[in-house]
Amino acid sequence: MKLPVPKVMVVGIMISLAFISVSNAQLDLPRGSQMAKISQRIGTTDITIVYSRPSVNGREIWGQLVPYGMNNLGFGTAEESPWRAGANENTIFKTTHDISIGGKKLPAGKYGLHMVINEDNTAKVIFSRNHGAWGSYFYDPSEDALQVDVVMTEVPHVEQLRFEFNEVAATSAVASLNWEKKQIPFKIEVPVTDIVLTEIRSKMQNQAGFNRQTWEQAANYALNNGGDLDEAMGWIDAAIAGQFFSQKNFNNLAIKAQILTQKGKTAEANAIMQEAMPLGTVFQVHGYGRQLIATGQKDKALEVFKWNAKNHKGQWPVDYGLARGYSAVGNYKTALKHLKIAEGRAPDTQNQNAIATNVEKLQAGTDIN
Repeated sequence: MKLPVPKVMVVGIMISLAFISVSNAQLDLPRGSQMAKISQRIGTTDITIVYSRPSVNGREIWGQLVPYGMNNLGFGTAEESPWRAGANENTIFKTTHDISIGGKKLPAGKYGLHMVINEDNTAKVIFSRNHGAWGSYFYDPSEDALQVDVVMTEVPHVEQLRFEFNEVAATSAVASLNWEKKQIPFKIEVPVTDIVLTEIRSKMQNQAGFNRQTWEQAANYALNNGGDLDEAMGWIDAAIAGQFFSQKNFNNLAIKAQILTQKGKTAEANAIMQEAMPLGTVFQVHGYGRQLIATGQKDKALEVFKWNAKNHKGQWPVDYGLARGYSAVGNYKTALKHLKIAEGRAPDTQNQNAIATNVEKLQAGTDIN
C-alpha cells in the first residue's frame, strides 16, 4: 500500500530543490572576450552573426592559438573539431530567407558557424544545424548544412576579432571574419526578386490586397526587377479597375504603358500615355517627357513638353521642359529662349544654379540633356 508523504517532507524536498537551483545559478559577469552582434539587410533578408571577440594580446594566432586543420580539443564528444570562429559559445549565423553562400544553397534558419583554417591560406567555412552547442567541442559533421571553401587575404592588424559585411550590393554582400592580419571572406547571395514577389503574392490575399497602392507597387516592382510581365499587367489592371469603381490615374496608367513597352507593344503604350497626360500634374508630365528623351524618343518628348506648356500655362517647370525638348532635337536657340524664361520662374537657388549651368552649355552649343 502506498503511504501518503508527510507535509513536512514535501516542504523539505521543495526547499532542497530551491537550494539546488540557486546553487547552480551563475552571475552575469563581464567576459574577456566580449559578445558582439552584426546584421545586414539584403533586399528584405536579414543576415545576423552573433559571436565573441577575443584579442590577439601579443599571441601567435594562426597555427598556434587557432591550430591548422581539424583537431581533437580534448573535451566534448567530437573526435575532431573545427575552430569556433570566435570565442566562448557557438558563433551563430542567422538568415531570415533561403540564401546562397559560395554558390551553394543555405535554407533560412540559425546555424553554428565554424571554420577550418589551413596553412596554405585557404579555409573551409562550415554552417552546422547545431547552433546551441558550446564552441565546437561537440561538432558532428553529420549536422553540417553547408561547407564552403574560401581563400584568406592579408589585412592590416585587427586586435579584436571582428566580423564585417563588405561589398554590399542589391542582391549580395561579402561577410568576413577579420583577426590579426587575416581576413576570411564568404559571399552571400540573396534571390531578392523571388523573395519579394513571393511575399507580394501572399500579401495580396489579405487586407493589403484591397489597396490600390499595393497593386501599383507590386506591378512596378515586377516591372523594374525582372518579374513576370503578364503577372505585373494583371496587378496594374486590378489597380486601375479598383475594387468598387475605377481608380485610374497618371501613375497606374504610366506603369501599364511601361509594361506594354517592355512587351513590345509601343503603339498601345503611347495610346495609354495619351490617356494619362490629362490626369497628370505638371511635374508628372514633365517627368514623362524626360523619360522619352532618355529612351531616345526626342521628337515625341518635345510634343509632350509642348502639351504641358499649353495645358499648364505659366507654371514651373514648363519652360524648362521646352528648353530640354528643343535642346534634344538640336534647336539650341529656341531652347535658350525658354531656359531664360524658366530661370525667372525657378522656385529655389538649386534650380536657379542648375539653369545657369545649362545656359552656359547652350551658349557653348552643347545639349543640356
